[in-house]
Amino acid sequence: MTTIYRSTRSNHINMTASQAILQGLSPDGGLFVLRNFPDHHINVADIVNLNYQEMAQTIFRLFLTDFSHDAIKECVQLAYEDKFTTKDITPLKQVGDDFVLELFHGPTNAFKDVALSILPHFMDHSLSIQNEAKKILILTATSGDTGKAALEGFKDNKAIDIMVFFPNEGVSSIQKLQMQTQVGNNLRVCGIDGNFDDAQTQIKQLFNNSEIIAEFDQVNIQLSSANSVNIGRLIPQIVYYFYAYSQLVNNQEIQVDESVDFIVPTGNFGNILAGFYAKKLGLPIRHLVCASNENKVLHDFLQTGIYDARRDFLMTTSPSMDILISSNLERLLFEVSGQDSDLINQWMDKLATHGYFSVDSDTLKEIQQTFRSGYATDEEVKQTIQSVYKEHDYLLDPHTAVAYKVMKEQEEFGYKQIVLATASPYKFTESVLDALNLSEDNATDDLFSRMSLLERETGVPVPDNLAELLELPILFNDCISTEEMSHYVLTHGKGD
Repeated sequence: MTTIYRSTRSNHINMTASQAILQGLSPDGGLFVLRNFPDHHINVADIVNLNYQEMAQTIFRLFLTDFSHDAIKECVQLAYEDKFTTKDITPLKQVGDDFVLELFHGPTNAFKDVALSILPHFMDHSLSIQNEAKKILILTATSGDTGKAALEGFKDNKAIDIMVFFPNEGVSSIQKLQMQTQVGNNLRVCGIDGNFDDAQTQIKQLFNNSEIIAEFDQVNIQLSSANSVNIGRLIPQIVYYFYAYSQLVNNQEIQVDESVDFIVPTGNFGNILAGFYAKKLGLPIRHLVCASNENKVLHDFLQTGIYDARRDFLMTTSPSMDILISSNLERLLFEVSGQDSDLINQWMDKLATHGYFSVDSDTLKEIQQTFRSGYATDEEVKQTIQSVYKEHDYLLDPHTAVAYKVMKEQEEFGYKQIVLATASPYKFTESVLDALNLSEDNATDDLFSRMSLLERETGVPVPDNLAELLELPILFNDCISTEEMSHYVLTHGKGD
């Protein structure tokens, strides 16, 4: 059975997996989704004893049916054999009576590594399957973690160039340094005087600009994306939900088929959507809890059915979640609306033109059967980091602290709670030090002195690849307005 992907906004745009991965975003502005999802199912009992790589191969075969089994195996081996600091890839840790799924043991210390370590290999094989001679230019907006993970994943790829845009004042010092020091002969990094939503909107407009597409076509270049709008970025994230569940089963914390809750710090909705797909495949998930920071547009939507981005954009201590336009929500709406493209177009058009939309009560009720939500202020994040470290000797980054705080509000007796930990605390050293009340007495402007202080005070070692940033030169220091992004892409993307 061939897996076919269609656009959320049209029933007439159909592609195989390799075509959808190379395309990234649908030509009509929609996102690619699995047409025949109800035909796909996984018997959890059959896979709970598999290791991470074996589990990944089993799941990928459902989604990548124009890839050979050998090609999938090769992609998995290249992505996960040597790049992660733990053989479990995404280990599950017990913290008190609850569990934290650590997704930050990859090469850039963020959860994006899980998908962006394998997406380049998916793309390479997709080019081969399609016998595509065009060069791929990946355009990516990042709120912090995607940028470095994508740069690391695609560096020195001969068939694929990559260009990353990030909010110049909207990422942590470490996140910015990680991107600005990235080596590779096929990449470019640029800050913008704006926020993540500004960058993401501009890139989506580039994908839908026929004149720009034609200009790149003349020089044999195809635009694509490494953001989670690309279905090839989203599919790998399904795996760690199953793997977390298998670890609970194998540690005799639950029985097979016992339901659990996942609490997910959420900005662009991709991470939690992967959990929704895992549930559709048969993973016994009771609730997916969407944890927002003070940019709580998703929390408000899940409570009321009204998605309203007409609000102040707040810069918080969890910057990777500072997002008001959550792209992957469109995929969820597509599924819960009965795959109604007319409704999706109506809602997305209203969001684009008026800054808000609302869903009907039946759609909201369908969403609320699976999704719960909550949010945390910066002060609550600070208190959570402090209390979890004091009570459990476990160090949270601010994004994971958002989810942990929301979990404690949602907790119900009898169900295992799993928080998705999205980044190393050292990617947000300043905020973590402040939460532990270590910043004022040990004031220093030197980032690496602060990292050393945090290591000394907590005993949690600084990841090697973050410590090594001290020795690396700044290679990219561009900063432009969002209005200049099209010109920047045309100028540097074609090699002019």
